[in-house]
Amino acid sequence: MDGLRYTDRTRVRRLPERGTREWPAVAAILDEALVCHVGFVVDGAPVVIPTAHVRRGTTLYLHGAPSSRMLRIAAGGVEVCITATILDGLVLARSLFHHSLNYRSAVCFGRASEVTDLDEKEAALRCFAEHVLPGRAAEVRPPARGELMATRVLAVQLDEASAKVRGGPPKDDDEDLALPVWAGVLPVHLVLQPPVADTPELPQPESVRRAPSLPRFAAGVAASDVENMA
Repeated sequence: MDGLRYTDRTRVRRLPERGTREWPAVAAILDEALVCHVGFVVDGAPVVIPTAHVRRGTTLYLHGAPSSRMLRIAAGGVEVCITATILDGLVLARSLFHHSLNYRSAVCFGRASEVTDLDEKEAALRCFAEHVLPGRAAEVRPPARGELMATRVLAVQLDEASAKVRGGPPKDDDEDLALPVWAGVLPVHLVLQPPVADTPELPQPESVRRAPSLPRFAAGVAASDVENMA
């Protein structure tokens, strides 16, 4: 999959040079983000719900309780808008006007279909665990049939999406560059705290020991890397 379908909805209007419809950029953002937001319309009013997600190939999976309003409505075939955002830095300029954020975001449009095949559903749930913490799915009990039946899984085909990225230093006006005001970037990234064991008598599993070295937790993203993604 080289590029995403071009639509007016995925065209980046504000600072279009920061936007891309290249699939690798969109996929990378979805893979690193732990939370997405799902937007849909209920009785003529917009609703946006945060939830977990996972990408498998060109399909994005959502899951939760069958009673979830978001999943129930999305399973009915309505269009949804799914967004994921990663904050990379606080951009502090010499003027209030040019303060900004360094970020990577992906916006996807589509219609969800419900996953009813139990094998596909279990595979999707294992992918959810692996997305949050690689190696974890192999360390725990697999879901029982009743648990699979009690979980709703939706699949959204990703063919209409775009990404937008802002990276680098402040973009001050030339006349402000000589002002005696500190300017720069405060990098931001997720940091894991020491594990809190529910079973202190057991040794930490490999997935937990390895977690701090994962790319999303280890050292953040350099501004140059962010700019190159687009």
